[in-house]
Amino acid sequence: MTSPINPNPVIEENREAEIKARRLNRRRWLLRGLVALIVVVAIIWALYHFLVGRWYEGTDDAYVDGNVVQITPQVPGTVISIGADDNDYVREGQTLVKLDPSDANVKLAQAEAALAQTVRKVRGLYSSVHTSKADVAAREAVVQQARADYQRRKGLASSGAISAEELAHARDALTTAESALAAAQAQLAASNALVSDTKITTQPDVNAAAAAVRAAWLNDQRTTIVAPVSGYVAKRTVQVGQRVQPGTPLMAVVPLHDVWVDANFKETQLTDMRIGQPVTLTSDVYGGSVTYHGHIAGLGIGTGSAFSLLPAQNASGNWIKIVQRLPVRIALEPKELEKHPLRIGMSMNVSVNLHNQSGPILSKTPPQHPVFDTDVFAHSKAEADALIAKIIQENSGAAAGTSPVATSAITH
Repeated sequence: MTSPINPNPVIEENREAEIKARRLNRRRWLLRGLVALIVVVAIIWALYHFLVGRWYEGTDDAYVDGNVVQITPQVPGTVISIGADDNDYVREGQTLVKLDPSDANVKLAQAEAALAQTVRKVRGLYSSVHTSKADVAAREAVVQQARADYQRRKGLASSGAISAEELAHARDALTTAESALAAAQAQLAASNALVSDTKITTQPDVNAAAAAVRAAWLNDQRTTIVAPVSGYVAKRTVQVGQRVQPGTPLMAVVPLHDVWVDANFKETQLTDMRIGQPVTLTSDVYGGSVTYHGHIAGLGIGTGSAFSLLPAQNASGNWIKIVQRLPVRIALEPKELEKHPLRIGMSMNVSVNLHNQSGPILSKTPPQHPVFDTDVFAHSKAEADALIAKIIQENSGAAAGTSPVATSAITH
């Protein structure tokens, strides 16, 4: 048998060295490629940051907020009807709750009766002025007669025709007549002070009674509780038969057409934020398929911790600095809200475009118009005024067929 051929040791060593060199070269190229990739990524990131990224600030710590209008009664009463339930849409002025009007009706009737009684009393005051004037005129005639009698007897007494006692009686009669005239004049002045320069409709007592009728009429109207704004009902707690007091929360109305977003940004993100900067938003409920647009309406005046019920006390030895967040209010486009409505408390993703920095950090001008208002509580007083005028007319004497003298005293 022939023995196997032994490989050449030199050739094997050269082959191993060549393989090692190839591996080392490959590693070098891979390392160089990795370094080059890192450099390219860093350059791209730097370019993006300086050209695009630094002009935008974003956060997902943002939530939908809006006005939650509490529905509360203005008068006490017992609930007899509920006109809307949770999630129902109601229009401004629509009846939400009705209270039992019995008590209000009774008080209104009492106020009407008090007004009628006051008008009749005032008629009596005008009549008393006329009576007092007649009494003064009669007293003046008595005084003139007593004075003439005294002067005549005084002349007769000087000639001895009458006794001194008779002259004294004449003097006493004159004094008594003058005192009665003074009392009548005082009574006329007192009666005249109550009605001078007035008519029945402008007399203070009548005005006070008319004001009581208006108040009772308003309370009667307020037994029907209406929606102050259009929106959706939430948090209904009232029940039929419940006795409610003024200020008791019955339900809430949320106008979803007028909501906004409160985005909580870190204080380090607010450096370049200004009022009026454009904002794009997405909602978790619609995902990225729906994009909302808006603008910054205001930057927060303080952090959440500063306005909390128990503000943090940092004057301690174990204090740790924590980056604070400030709320930024974002106004949304009404048309987009109408097409894709949002609800109170929903989460939002916010991105603010910082290119335009011409706006102020804080508002410099006060609001020119009310932020939120309603006119449903501005009850028309025409009905109440008509009721008052009717009561005054029915009790002023014109409809009762009073004499011309009494009617003249009432109207003048």
